[in-house]
Amino acid sequence: MTEKKEFGIAIIGCGTVGGATAALLTESATLISERSGMTLTLKYIVDVDFTHAEEIGLSESLFEKDLEKVLADPDIHIAVELIGGTTTAKTVTARCLEAGKHVVTANKALIAHFGTELLTIARENDVCLAFEASCAGGIPIVRALYDGLIANRIDALYGIVNGTCNYILTAMTQNGQSYNDALGEAQRDGLAEADPTLDVSGMDSAHKLAILGSLAFGRKVDLEAIPVSGIDTLALQDVVFGRELGYIIKLLAIAKRMEKGLSLIVRPAFIALEHPLAWVSGPFNAVSVYGHAVGHTMYYGRGAGGSPTASAVVSDIISVALGTIPLLFKTLNVWPEESKPAVQLSSMDIHSRYYIRLMVEDKPGVFAKFASVLGSHGISISSVLQKEPAEGSTGPVAVPVVITTHEVPEGDLVSALQEINTFPEVKEPAVCINIIDEHEENL
Repeated sequence: MTEKKEFGIAIIGCGTVGGATAALLTESATLISERSGMTLTLKYIVDVDFTHAEEIGLSESLFEKDLEKVLADPDIHIAVELIGGTTTAKTVTARCLEAGKHVVTANKALIAHFGTELLTIARENDVCLAFEASCAGGIPIVRALYDGLIANRIDALYGIVNGTCNYILTAMTQNGQSYNDALGEAQRDGLAEADPTLDVSGMDSAHKLAILGSLAFGRKVDLEAIPVSGIDTLALQDVVFGRELGYIIKLLAIAKRMEKGLSLIVRPAFIALEHPLAWVSGPFNAVSVYGHAVGHTMYYGRGAGGSPTASAVVSDIISVALGTIPLLFKTLNVWPEESKPAVQLSSMDIHSRYYIRLMVEDKPGVFAKFASVLGSHGISISSVLQKEPAEGSTGPVAVPVVITTHEVPEGDLVSALQEINTFPEVKEPAVCINIIDEHEENL
């Protein structure tokens, strides 16, 4: 590829990211050429509706509704899939690869669900599939894993990889807003979709974790086997109590190398205020990676939005044109379609510290009863925070009792809480949240 200096580009899908990518390619053409030595020529913008493209001033000469014309054009070397979703996007991506076009995509759901299949199609047609922009927006975390950290055995990866959730949790933590109020503010600010389910349920983070985990460990990760919990059931009082105990809540995507396999999980978790990820606020993303040689490295930046994501898309386009990604695609042994399936541990195999909140009847002997159950399951209590009934309360009153534990197998804790939840003194199901300590460097 390096002998050729001019490359024809087709962008398929012109929404927020597609429009920003087209604008970056055209408005920064001189800068890109000067820095890369390549001429990247945008020849087509393929879509069924060009309203957004017109609104941002893209040239009508680029508009094309017929994908077949693009597939048949020998001057199109790189197709950029920015449709979103996993139906039409999968079909279009496969057809572009089969037509001998390299494909660049920002579609994390597509890669998480069908990456193995599409990478196989790419290999069969002597082209490549590049997906830097699928994880953490403009942060070059994908390239860091398969290139910059290639000499390392990756031991763990901790990520804040969804800006919507981080924005909501920041508002809850710093401003004392309820989940619903913080979500409403995020939607008004354009940082949350009208239907935010994919983000707040944790599935968007799980898509990204599946991709990053596959590259970090050189194993084929099964998305369906990742335990996922979101922030949509998080209560403000737990955020407040956690803060009293010196913790801040984050939605974390965690991947760790364990003795018996890989532990991959997405869930809200408490981290100490001095933890490297604690200061990551608002819509920003950050990923901490721990390698056996390099130790702790951290990647921070804007994890979504048109311009930051377009930056990653165009970076992949340039790397494909330079021949870097095609060469790495052919030579490295980290791509999931050629990797062995990962041994993925269940959440019951996790060992962690935990925050537990019980809403219990305020009467003597209740705490001793709970402590006895925890002790019988081998769970050691680290601290207890108990609130008094509200002033003026009469009759039986439920009060919060907050317990933190030392490290314990999650399966043992689940069994204990199932027993505790049956007690008549317990007025609501127990709330349980991981407490995550900073990972130790293995230097």
